[in-house]
Amino acid sequence: MSVEHIDVKYVAHLARLSLTADEESRFGNQLQDILQYIEKLKQVDVTGVEPTAHAFPLVNVTRKDEVRPGLTNDEALRNAPSKANGLFMVPKIVE
Repeated sequence: MSVEHIDVKYVAHLARLSLTADEESRFGNQLQDILQYIEKLKQVDVTGVEPTAHAFPLVNVTRKDEVRPGLTNDEALRNAPSKANGLFMVPKIVE
């Protein structure tokens, strides 16, 4: 796919970006370079290669999941700007 098939103005509109003519040209050229590189990657023989999310195996170091006491209702609502009946009061956002 070449950059002629991708409308840079349309993509910028979707991303809510306002680009100058110079930026459109520059980003169009950068997009063309990216697409050319992807075409090179498509030529690589990957038969027998397992799909991976990372090049190296990652192990998350997390704390043990232990039950601990939480906040009481009064503690949670202590700094609430508005509260009623033990609940946070928030502005209505759906009409």
